[in-house]
Amino acid sequence: MPHSQTSAPRDLIPKGRLARGASPWLLPTVATAALSLVRARGSKRAAAIAVPATALAAGMLWFFRDPEREITQGRVISPADGVVQSIMPWKDGRTRVAIFMSPLNVHVNRAPLAGTVTSVEHIPGGFVPAFNKESENNERVVWHFDTELGDIELVQIAGAVARRIVPYVPQGTKLEQGERIGLIRFGSRVDIYLPEGVDVAVEVGQATTAGVTRIDRD
Repeated sequence: MPHSQTSAPRDLIPKGRLARGASPWLLPTVATAALSLVRARGSKRAAAIAVPATALAAGMLWFFRDPEREITQGRVISPADGVVQSIMPWKDGRTRVAIFMSPLNVHVNRAPLAGTVTSVEHIPGGFVPAFNKESENNERVVWHFDTELGDIELVQIAGAVARRIVPYVPQGTKLEQGERIGLIRFGSRVDIYLPEGVDVAVEVGQATTAGVTRIDRD
């Protein structure tokens, strides 16, 4: 159910540029940097700590950025920033599009279609690198959406560094296309399963932008 150019999902109203769920990592880092900068004038040791602490805080601020997006019209749009890692036909006729997210990407994921969240399931697992085939057994959150195309499955997969997936919305939530659904901290992967009969518009190695890149083809 694509929306018009003049309408926007409710969470696109400006309300800050940092991702929800960043606080446990961001606050201690920024506090350490601020304290070391204050003490740097009177202490060589504090000055030595201030440089890497400030650099780390700046890196965290960059990683947890959450820019506003003008949502693209189309049936299925990318749920994640990253690079298409693989496109695989599934036994049940669906096609899995796997998007690898490096630590440099925005890690806030978005709803690929408008619809209702029918389930959000956390599955414990390992933490091998997200580009590894064995990452399919990693810690993950499996989403199902009731949409105009039927059931759409989306899987957020933690990587070697990403040890926490933070869902933003619970089961039963009605979403507009492009609304934020959750955060994966640090490098990771997002898989989306397209229903049988839906052609893929992207190719392996292509960069994607959440809410902007169209995944399917008319």
